Amino acid sequence: MSDRMTPQQRHECMSNIHSKDTLPEQIVRRELWRRGYRYRLNVRKLPGTPDIVLGKYRTVIFVNGCFWHGHRDCSKYTVPKTNTEFWKEKIVRNKERDLINNQRLEILAWGIITVWECELSKSKLSDTMDRIESEIHANKAKWEAYNLMRKENRQFALEQAKKRREIAAIVEAELNEQLHMSVKLLKALKQEIYY
Repeated sequence: MSDRMTPQQRHECMSNIHSKDTLPEQIVRRELWRRGYRYRLNVRKLPGTPDIVLGKYRTVIFVNGCFWHGHRDCSKYTVPKTNTEFWKEKIVRNKERDLINNQRLEILAWGIITVWECELSKSKLSDTMDRIESEIHANKAKWEAYNLMRKENRQFALEQAKKRREIAAIVEAELNEQLHMSVKLLKALKQEIYY
């Protein structure tokens, strides 16, 4: 089946889709703020550049669009009838990337919460936010237990430090590849611009 839109219409439609500050992200951020949680947005030094980072609770939140991340058994996820192979491959790549980033974050002892777009409807929002809040507190408890173990067991602490350095190197290499210049160089350029 051919595309019903002209290439210009398709370009216009796709260019309006953003990866940051989406409506689902704004809903979650507004509710977190209302409940007293403070956070940072899109921290690039963490694998996957999480949408929301709650450092005090050692928790990251990914707010996923059901279509873009292939949410199973969801009415918002249907494979388009045009260019089907492209979309299937793209969504599989997105799922693989999400899985790898989650594994890296777990190695770095970050708790991960995934919120799906379909969970943020008015009827489900309160239950979803209650779930998020309970997971945030569970992640904080895990982080405190992890820190206690690092303090008591020097060998464990050394192994964890080595893993963190390895992941940090991987993330920096990916950033370098994306930006085509080193992060240190970018920081220097930013300082030059602002001073």
